[in-house]
Amino acid sequence: MRTVEWKNGVVRMIDQRELPRRLVVAEFSDYREVAKAIREMVVRGAPAIGAAAAFGLALAARKSPARTREELLADLEEAAEVLRATRPTAVNLSWAIERMLARARSLESGDVKEMARAL
Repeated sequence: MRTVEWKNGVVRMIDQRELPRRLVVAEFSDYREVAKAIREMVVRGAPAIGAAAAFGLALAARKSPARTREELLADLEEAAEVLRATRPTAVNLSWAIERMLARARSLESGDVKEMARAL
């Protein structure tokens, strides 16, 4: 098991707060839950925090009710702000969010489902 992973449409992460006493794997299906996990230090370590934030944006894309490219990009920007606020000085977190947003903006397809899959 990886510290943070995507499996069957959910983000799974080892709850670092429980180590070394026991291994607890938490699952999240909403970017707000991922943001809370980052803020509450469920996930620790710069690379893992960055991965968690990127997966959080992927969840936001999948759960978005957007019907157009512009609506999806707006939803992603909103989710990015929530995720950024969890650790404003975390470089890997900001880098991962910006990379995901850049990918979303680069997709010329207006198909929202296709954009979500790409993320």
